[in-house]
Amino acid sequence: MKAAVLHGTKDVRFEEIVDPIIAENEILVKVRCSGICGSDIPRVLGKGAHYYPIILGHEFSGEVVEIGKLVKGVSVGERVVGAPLLPCHKCVDCLRGNYAQCKNYSFVGSREDGSWAQCVKIPAKNAVKLPLGVTYEQGAFFEPLTVALHGLFLMDFKGGVDVSIVGMGTIGLLTLQCARNLGAKRITVFDIDDERLSTANEYGADLCLNTSREGFKEMLLDETHGRGFEMVVDTAGVQFTQKLCLEIAKNKGKVMFISTPTSNLTLSPKECEQINRKELTVQGSWMSYSSPFPGKEWELAGHYLSKGLVNIDRLIDRIIPLSEIGTAVRDLTMPGKVKGKILLRG
Repeated sequence: MKAAVLHGTKDVRFEEIVDPIIAENEILVKVRCSGICGSDIPRVLGKGAHYYPIILGHEFSGEVVEIGKLVKGVSVGERVVGAPLLPCHKCVDCLRGNYAQCKNYSFVGSREDGSWAQCVKIPAKNAVKLPLGVTYEQGAFFEPLTVALHGLFLMDFKGGVDVSIVGMGTIGLLTLQCARNLGAKRITVFDIDDERLSTANEYGADLCLNTSREGFKEMLLDETHGRGFEMVVDTAGVQFTQKLCLEIAKNKGKVMFISTPTSNLTLSPKECEQINRKELTVQGSWMSYSSPFPGKEWELAGHYLSKGLVNIDRLIDRIIPLSEIGTAVRDLTMPGKVKGKILLRG
């Protein structure tokens, strides 16, 4: 088969490799659509890969073309999404349903070959069936959509509350739509890009604030009558946004860090004291899994997409053939060149 193989920093080659051989509990999926995740970028552009050569890609959908002899409940020809986490299912954390905390895990597209290929193999239990009417392109958004849902579930998000979301990248815009679907009273979002804020407005944000402009803090204080927000979600992962979340949370508020940090976070005593004085609950979220595996996040993602409750149209920069992966890598090195997610067609 053909695959985009990472051989080193910025060295992605579209080449022919040996077809995957499935085990008796695995299935082979013909990849129809695969995304380039933000976590893939440092693996391609830096030294974030675990080893070389490797096939990246963990956001994907496709068609089942082969099943192992022990597989039940999945048939050849079915359309599926792959849940990329490969937990051991035996350790204490796994037995408690905390699969993302498994110490013995593997992962499709980072520790094992992934979906930037014509085919990818996964355990049958990792296959999530695509609901009728959901496209392969929408299927490639299942994984990031479940990341957004998992963070909201962990913070015990409830309808009828005021929520703010800091960062309007892919995860932020998906979190916005999920919070709206879960019944948020008012949603205030923050970003430094007016184009992203415009998309957020289309997707249901009540107030969009550009943090690069003077006066935005006065506007948010006016919006909340000086009290701040009950629930605050950071999807940007930089020091400025993380500190902002602590600042804008109200007394007894909840702060959720969904994004992977990209820089050091240093808090002054006064900044850290906000956690104490306001008695904040500050929590992190990692991946997107719950019990029974892969979890309710994956079921709800399919429901939202099938009912048109989550829109991905403005989140896509382009859809290109897998053979043009080199162009995507080149553009990712150019600041501002890529305005959304790049999808690869198998």
